[in-house]
Amino acid sequence: MPEGDTIFRAARTLNLALAGRTVAVFETVLPALQRVHDDHPIVGRTVVGVRAVGKHLLMEFSDDLVLRTHMLMSGSWHVYRPGERWRRRRSAMRVVVGNDDYVAVAFEVPVAEFLNARDLQRHTQIQGLGPDLLADDFDQGEAARRLRALPRVAVADALLDQRVVAGIGNVFKSEVLFVCGIDPFRLLAEVSDDECARLLQKARDLLRSNVIDPARATAPSSGGYRNTTRRLDPGARLWVYGRSGKPCRHCGTPIDFRRQGNDARATYWCPGCQR
Repeated sequence: MPEGDTIFRAARTLNLALAGRTVAVFETVLPALQRVHDDHPIVGRTVVGVRAVGKHLLMEFSDDLVLRTHMLMSGSWHVYRPGERWRRRRSAMRVVVGNDDYVAVAFEVPVAEFLNARDLQRHTQIQGLGPDLLADDFDQGEAARRLRALPRVAVADALLDQRVVAGIGNVFKSEVLFVCGIDPFRLLAEVSDDECARLLQKARDLLRSNVIDPARATAPSSGGYRNTTRRLDPGARLWVYGRSGKPCRHCGTPIDFRRQGNDARATYWCPGCQR
């Protein structure tokens, strides 16, 4: 499930493989992208860089062109060597961007569009994002202000609102609330300023701990798996998410599960630890 950490790693992987290189291959099954390519060819341009903005991935090309993709629940980017066998079926391919050394393939990406600099400045989804938890200049005070502006919203729902704070998805929502000992169904009016500050700090800490140190990324790879418990056992990577009915790793109370919010998103929590 792509969340802020996943998109950040994907962007860094793509940047290592593509940035500063000339595009030798461009392919897409999406008509809107193909029309742009027909009028303003991508092949021959240079990839200036790839970066993550919240859950949006922006691939910047020379001559003022940006490919924006959003993974939603199922999309993913892979990087291969030319001629290497893909790990997904070709029918799932949506976009291919390649150079002489690497081929980047977007599989089942539900949102993809070309933008220019002016489009980016006017893009409602991107410009409407709250402070990005993985950004170096993350503004915790502004994020707290946006949380405080939603007193009648449940804290779990507010954490998923990318207009409040960018980067948290369903897994981190449940994990952060557990680590902070906060009931996911409490209204923000009932959450103290200190608790808001701790939520945001822990959210940032957990996301950043799940982003591979770039000094260790010697080759394009988005490997690694999400871990919030910091335990080495692969079966004990998460505190509560996906563990309905299993004993809490802290107090032994069975983990509870409920659908929450307008989108009926899954929420997991410990009734013992999160009173």
